[in-house]
Amino acid sequence: MIIPDRVLVLGCGGIGGTVAAHLSAQGVDVCVVSRNPDVAQAVNTRGFELSGIGVEGTRRVPGTVCTRIPPGAVYDLVLLATQPPDLESAARQVLPHLAPQARVVTLPNGLPEERVAAVLGDRVRVIGAIVGWGASSPAPGVFERTSEGGFVLGRLDGAPDPVLDRLAVLLAPIGPVERSDNLRGARWSKLALNCAISSLGTLGGDRLGVLMRDRQTRRLALEVMTEVVEVARAERISLPKLAGTLDLEWLALTEQERRVKGSLSLAAKHALLLVVGLRYRRMRSSMLAALERGRPAAVAFLNGEVTERAARHGLATPVNDAVLARVSTLKPTGAPTHHLLARLYADTRVAVA
Repeated sequence: MIIPDRVLVLGCGGIGGTVAAHLSAQGVDVCVVSRNPDVAQAVNTRGFELSGIGVEGTRRVPGTVCTRIPPGAVYDLVLLATQPPDLESAARQVLPHLAPQARVVTLPNGLPEERVAAVLGDRVRVIGAIVGWGASSPAPGVFERTSEGGFVLGRLDGAPDPVLDRLAVLLAPIGPVERSDNLRGARWSKLALNCAISSLGTLGGDRLGVLMRDRQTRRLALEVMTEVVEVARAERISLPKLAGTLDLEWLALTEQERRVKGSLSLAAKHALLLVVGLRYRRMRSSMLAALERGRPAAVAFLNGEVTERAARHGLATPVNDAVLARVSTLKPTGAPTHHLLARLYADTRVAVA
């Protein structure tokens, strides 16, 4: 078994900071890099400050953060926790710092493994880590867990890898770890959810629990996910259930459900989204948080992936098209913008029909 002794975490937002804090708490030899000097100063002064789900009050974990990778340093395991637009750049940064048998682990949403493999020129060295929980960073050095969940680990080729064993041990304190020999399918299942939840959450400017109370927003979410499922089918991807329970194939709207105003099956699907909203009620879109910090929205790596691949197959994705266009030009207000979702719903009725 290859034991990764030297670990690099690149990115220290909600997800990266939470992961880095847990690794530091285990005594792992971890180098954490954030290009934000305020984050580095906060952690180096006060440690990682953890709160939210699974934390009683506030917990501080001693640790350090650098603003760049130390020159000449070499790592056995690299965890990329950047925003999707920065992923290729991050992969290029770590190239000179990889040990001969090093593995690069991708945590961002979207379809990051293929993008990183293209930079490395090697698909075997890439491990996917699908994050099934939420976290935010409301202030530099502060990391709030907003929902429960764990990880799905695997490789693009579905092959076993001894590094997966060690990685599972390192991540287990954060949440349950599942292995998958169908990483692409698992990524597409998560992509369907992110295209709906994260992108609509960015437009609505609110937490998931509030947004899922609105019937029109739930309908938009169902339509977004339906289009993603159709593209996945065209790509010949088998979609596993999310967290072992959320069946995207069942959740996708049928032709009959698209035509009628209401039915028992539609009511069941709306009810499931209400349950999801209740369970993850504190979750707030990381894409919205990035926009509020002046960063570009990552919608091109979510809904944009879907629309681009749909075009290759001659499929129409009107709702994802509209979401992509509107989030791409969105200016955050710092307050809920539910009216933007109502307008999206009204404007897409003709296209959906």
